[in-house]
Amino acid sequence: MATIALDVVTPNGSVFHEEDCEIVVLQTVQGELGVMAGHIPTVTPLKIGVLRAKIDGKFEYLAVTEGFAEVRPELVTVLVQAGEFSKDIDTERAEAARLRASELLEQKQDERVDKYRAELALQRALNRLEVSKY
Repeated sequence: MATIALDVVTPNGSVFHEEDCEIVVLQTVQGELGVMAGHIPTVTPLKIGVLRAKIDGKFEYLAVTEGFAEVRPELVTVLVQAGEFSKDIDTERAEAARLRASELLEQKQDERVDKYRAELALQRALNRLEVSKY
């Protein structure tokens, strides 16, 4: 079976690189996108979600923030602010972040609360908690 390489890059450098992925599944703004070797070149925006990569018949799961993916026939490059493996997620920290974001969103009258940033923080925390289950 032909394979495709995957590189997940953050501002701090590459957090994951694998040469032999059977399939890479991305959460794009338009929906889920599965990428296999030979895929047509594409650039797509990503939403906060899970990135799945099948390697040797087993999926690896990463929680990723919003960003972009560049797909070429032999390589998928994912550019995100942060990426974290399911086994590395600190669930207590993610739950604390979820609570903080929820509390901020409940403060409807306070103009100092940036609702957009609070909503993104909540989405990131919920995503990390979901991915930590794998």
